[in-house]
Amino acid sequence: MYNKQTFKKSEKLCHKRLIQKLFSHGKSFYDYPFKVIYCYDFDPQQLMNNYPVRVLLTVSKKHFKKAVDRNRIKRLMRESYRKNKSQLYQTLDGKNKKLLLSFIFTGRELPQYAEVEKKIIDINNRLIREVNRRKK
Repeated sequence: MYNKQTFKKSEKLCHKRLIQKLFSHGKSFYDYPFKVIYCYDFDPQQLMNNYPVRVLLTVSKKHFKKAVDRNRIKRLMRESYRKNKSQLYQTLDGKNKKLLLSFIFTGRELPQYAEVEKKIIDINNRLIREVNRRKK
């Protein structure tokens, strides 16, 4: 069902209530240069869409003063996530789970696409292991 490599607006995490729930009840881990916060124990009715993952991408204004730099990093993150999300989607679909996910870029230098993509793949694999480890 999720074979297309797209990233639509309905996949973005925008709702204030869901973001608050993610940051208050979510679990987190670091995989430099990313801090990842995720939460999959919530009411699936709140998602109101067909996608198993809702994603929030953020870059610190403290470390990157220019909006051009922040937007470039977010564009790299979005593109690498878009290309490598299918395995995570298939795993969550098989378990009938929904996931709220936040990628927070904590690095202090502009990254190259190759390193961002490698880290996003590592993070997706770690999330897949976590979902498979967890009982229904």
